[in-house]
Formats: sequence, C-alpha cells, structure tokens
Amino acid sequence: MTTEQSSAPSSPQQPGPLGKMLAFIVAAAMLVLGFMFSLVALAVVAVGGLMVWGWLWWKTRAIRQQIREQDLAQGPMTNDFSDGQIIEGEVIREHEPASRPERLLR
Repeated sequence: MTTEQSSAPSSPQQPGPLGKMLAFIVAAAMLVLGFMFSLVALAVVAVGGLMVWGWLWWKTRAIRQQIREQDLAQGPMTNDFSDGQIIEGEVIREHEPASRPERLLR
C-alpha cells in the first residue's frame, strides 16, 4: 500500500488567491445590499410615520378649532390663584418600618 492510497481522508484544499478575492467581492456586495435595503426600509417607515401623523393632524383639526373657540369664549387666561391668594400646607407622614428588627435573619 502506497502513501497515495492511504485510507485517511484528505483535507479540503485551501482556496487560492482568486477564490479569496471572489469571496471578498461577494461579501462586500452582500454588505452593500444589506445597507441599501435597511436604508430603504428606514425611509419607508419614516414616510409612513409622517403620513400617519398628517392623517391624525387632519382628523383632529375640528377638535382643535373647538378648543380654540372655547378658550376665546372664556376670555383672558385665568387661574385659581389670580387673586394673589397662596395656599400653604404641610404633610405629616408616619413612617412604619417594613419589618421589625427581631424578625430579621442573621
């Protein structure tokens, strides 16, 4: 039996310079295509979001007009403290510990 007819499996050949260059070009093309599709997807989502915002803005225009009319009908903006009265208060809170010290594990 000669060394060429050995039963040991032969290892796969390493790709040559042409194979490596082809693999690099294919990988670079896939990367560029991935970026292109992600940019297109981002643009579609942005345009879709703007369209939804515009549609909601258009549908709520009557409500905004009613709110403006109500504000104008009420007169100048007033709040509850326009007469200068200041309400001051104090809160007293009793703190109860979450657990008693004798029940703590050591």
